[in-house]
Amino acid sequence: MSQINAMRPGCRDVFRAFLVEKATYQGFLEIPEITEGDYVPQKLIPFSKAVSSKDYACWVHFYEDDATFERVWNNPKKYLPILKRFAGVISPDFSLYRDMPLVMQFWNIYRNRAIGRWLQDNGIKVIVNVRFGDHRTYDACCFGVPRHSCIAVGSHGCIKLIDDRKFFVDGLEQIIKRLEPQRIVVYGAAPDAIFGKYKNQGIEILHFDSDFAVTRGKG
Repeated sequence: MSQINAMRPGCRDVFRAFLVEKATYQGFLEIPEITEGDYVPQKLIPFSKAVSSKDYACWVHFYEDDATFERVWNNPKKYLPILKRFAGVISPDFSLYRDMPLVMQFWNIYRNRAIGRWLQDNGIKVIVNVRFGDHRTYDACCFGVPRHSCIAVGSHGCIKLIDDRKFFVDGLEQIIKRLEPQRIVVYGAAPDAIFGKYKNQGIEILHFDSDFAVTRGKG
């Protein structure tokens, strides 16, 4: 299966095939697999701050506007030395808006895993960020994610409105059934009304307030 993404002689690598040269794949979409990820981050830092930070004990996350980190996809080799300084990386949170064409949502799942797998192949600890849309993405968003391990989810901006909250709750339930994680890193609010039952099941919930909430609290 590795030849699916192999570079062709004489062709420019516009598909960034080098990201998945060592990858194995999962599911009908052939999403690159992250092979491990049972970690316990102590601190998180957004990518936009990590590029100039020296707090290397942090895990880098991408729970920011896509425009902030699209450059990592466009030129990953430029940012590899920066990301290697930190304790680890949560794979990029490319958006899965429910009103996006489904193929674009699948593409962003692929990009999440391709970057994550490449970082892992370059010696960086990686926790997979699992982002989902509606029920059509529940299978695909679990492709390439190690089971019985640690996953990350972003709740910021996803549970304030009733409609968004319903989709988040339903999606979270489905990915937990499929992946059976040992622990979940939650970026944003982690109310017991949503996460309490998973705590009772023995899943460790590692909660990190969003940068917006921290800034507002200090203000």
